[in-house]
Amino acid sequence: MKHLHMTLAVLSIALFSFRFFLTLANSAKLQQKWLKITPHVIDTLLLAVGIGMAVKLALNPFEQLWLGEKLLAIVAYIFTGFYALKFARNRTMQIFGYVGAVGWFMLVARIAMTKETFIF
Repeated sequence: MKHLHMTLAVLSIALFSFRFFLTLANSAKLQQKWLKITPHVIDTLLLAVGIGMAVKLALNPFEQLWLGEKLLAIVAYIFTGFYALKFARNRTMQIFGYVGAVGWFMLVARIAMTKETFIF
């Protein structure tokens, strides 16, 4: 389960990066159906496998603070990624949104590997 989760995470960030660079290039490829559906399927599977692991290991994000912090960082990653792809009004803001999203993703990966909280 852990390896599937890690693989899905790599696919998620790779597809996000691919879509971001297509956005910067104003590419018509962004309209392809597979690019609209696949990221959502992968992210849904990533979340489902993560929840499955937490349930299987009896992890509670209110007791295991690293897990709670990881979940908050995932929410921040989603919002900054969404901003970079959909709401940023110019190229500079798109790049800031992308860098921010990648930063949140890196924090999620760090927390996942070390099981140490960043804030507390």
